[in-house]
Amino acid sequence: MKPRAKIQQVFDAGWDDYLDSYNPSEVQAKAARSILNCHTPKMGFNSMRCTECCHTEVYYNSCRNRNCPVCQTVLKEAWIDCRRSEVIDSPYFHLVATVPAELNPVIYANQKLMYALMHSSVSETILQLAADRKYLGATPGIIQILHTWGQKLTYHPHIHCIVSGNGLSRDLKLVKGRDGFFIPVAVMRKVFRGKFLASLQALYASGSMTIPASCAELKNVYTWNEFRDSLYKKDWNVFIKETFNDKGNAIEYLGRYTHRVAISNSRILSVKDGSVTFTVFDYKTRSKDEITVSCKEFIRRFMMHILPAGFQKIRYYGFLGNRVKKASLAVIFRLQGHQSFTRRYLDISTDELLLAVWGYDIHICKACGCRSMQHAGRCFPLRC
Repeated sequence: MKPRAKIQQVFDAGWDDYLDSYNPSEVQAKAARSILNCHTPKMGFNSMRCTECCHTEVYYNSCRNRNCPVCQTVLKEAWIDCRRSEVIDSPYFHLVATVPAELNPVIYANQKLMYALMHSSVSETILQLAADRKYLGATPGIIQILHTWGQKLTYHPHIHCIVSGNGLSRDLKLVKGRDGFFIPVAVMRKVFRGKFLASLQALYASGSMTIPASCAELKNVYTWNEFRDSLYKKDWNVFIKETFNDKGNAIEYLGRYTHRVAISNSRILSVKDGSVTFTVFDYKTRSKDEITVSCKEFIRRFMMHILPAGFQKIRYYGFLGNRVKKASLAVIFRLQGHQSFTRRYLDISTDELLLAVWGYDIHICKACGCRSMQHAGRCFPLRC
């Protein structure tokens, strides 16, 4: 059996203590069980045997839970490969949109509702402004990813976007944007703020959202109105994180964000004596630091970032929207006269993907060196 991953060591040491103090939701408990059981006999296994020397290898299955840091690499590569075939000849821009921290308790108490509102407010802002001929006069392609964490695993919901600089007009012409991002960030901040708060007010007025106990005073409509008005006075954080003139790099870069979870195993330095030490990157000073917390506290923070069951954290808008993507891309590639990229790993097995991406050939016997390892059997996993 493979050595326990650092994240598993944390859960081994602190999960029981966490359960003594907290009552996780069903989806949180399932994620924890998946992480604990990942690459263990409980996940089932596949075995391979060498036809030359009869050496046998057993590979315990991964849990494939989207919250498990151990399981995202293959899924990420498959996602990137799908998106490559959708890249057009255009600069791409990486935007990040964040709501004020004062909203965090309300967002956490209404996760599915608020996360969807964040997605829709950002996409509607970009599409509305992009449609204005003053900025682009066309519909760009947008990929959005929801993240909920900061470097210290604190609660920090925000949206990452990759936006194409060129777009498709209503009369099906390819419109090229300017060299820099085509929407002034100051304008985008105001429109994003207005759309989000208008929708938030509608949800409050209809009684559709829960006011958490920590903000019980907001149940009073006058207090709520004051709170809402204070949010209008704030500068909402929307900024351009990166610009890509090499169109292929944009998707490779975004792959870092799509299947990222709250913390990677590489950031966990040590787990001992009921505590965990992990690295933290300070974006302001561009420096790394280390912090140590109890395993119980680490798990509490990690659990905050388990998304509601079935929630789609990656969403597509503009000419990449699911209903119009196929037809829109066909028009764009025809106007361009070519398609820049095609899928590299279409209809290949996991064995072939491991060899193509990482150069790892599971059919080579570790005992005799022959390429003679064959699948010998499998065991199905227990239900988490």
